Amino acid sequence: MMSLAPILLIGGSGAIGRQTARFLRATHPEVPLLIGGRDQVKVEQAAAEIGHAQGVVLDLKAEDLGLGPRPVSAVAIFYMDHTLAGLRFAQARGVPFLSISTGVFEIAPEIATYMHKPNAAPVVLGYEWLVGATTVPTLELATAFSRIHDISIGALVDEHDTGGPAVAADFEHLHKLMPAALTRRENEYIWRADDEAKVEFQAIDGTHVAATGFSSIDVVGLAAATNAPNVQFNLATGVSSTRRRGEPLSTEIIIELTGEDHAGHSLRTRHAVMHQEGAAPLTGLGVAMLLERLTGLDGEPPTPAGLYFPYQLLKPATYLARFKQSGGQVVSLEVP
Repeated sequence: MMSLAPILLIGGSGAIGRQTARFLRATHPEVPLLIGGRDQVKVEQAAAEIGHAQGVVLDLKAEDLGLGPRPVSAVAIFYMDHTLAGLRFAQARGVPFLSISTGVFEIAPEIATYMHKPNAAPVVLGYEWLVGATTVPTLELATAFSRIHDISIGALVDEHDTGGPAVAADFEHLHKLMPAALTRRENEYIWRADDEAKVEFQAIDGTHVAATGFSSIDVVGLAAATNAPNVQFNLATGVSSTRRRGEPLSTEIIIELTGEDHAGHSLRTRHAVMHQEGAAPLTGLGVAMLLERLTGLDGEPPTPAGLYFPYQLLKPATYLARFKQSGGQVVSLEVP
């Protein structure tokens, strides 16, 4: 078993950080973790609960984040870091970096920082919806097509599944600064706004839910990976299908694909990705599996320096097996 320096989870005492640590701990109990944050009590409590972890108070104004010479093997951050302190720290140490909260309209600072040190270490743009839970299943489902014309993603977040204060702050920031939705239409990237951004999609149980276009980086990733001329992402908040029938809340992602099969015939499919514990477990699973791939914990050589989408690093078969093991499902739906 390979020996690693601790993995640093910045904001690791939050819901998604704890889920990430849980998945890492279940698969790699020997890997040490640093739970970083501003509140000493919170990070120490989280570290004690996780086990084989240490809570550390971070100073994002310091080049070493207040860690001194302490080694780390990778850095993941769970909230929007407008200072890019975590990225600069990771590049200085030559270790992988993964962020999950940047808006698609705000990636320029991270891209510029990467471009000036492209050989320092791998950097993952982990802001896909639930960090791979949308793109990996979509690209796997796309293998049934010879050509894809339309990709429509509808994410339904249960109103009781709002996450912690960091998630709420990130979404408030995104909604304030991003009134239009980046969309690909007939091979051209456009911005849907106002009434054009208002849509409906069918939830798993067939209920029509009101949604709004959302500028998820999934749009550009899926467009680049499939060359589909039409790609859109829509987001709704309300009652999830499971809670509507009296069960616990869930998170659900509706994936609709239209195109041609390998015989040249028209094909349209609808599937749903769902998890009955909400969004945090899927996000944490994606982050944990990316950290495993970046550092070589999965038994393969560590990821070389470069700029990556999550779906470029997550093997579909491996991801979907772990996804199912964690309680996730990919459900085939009737096409209206």
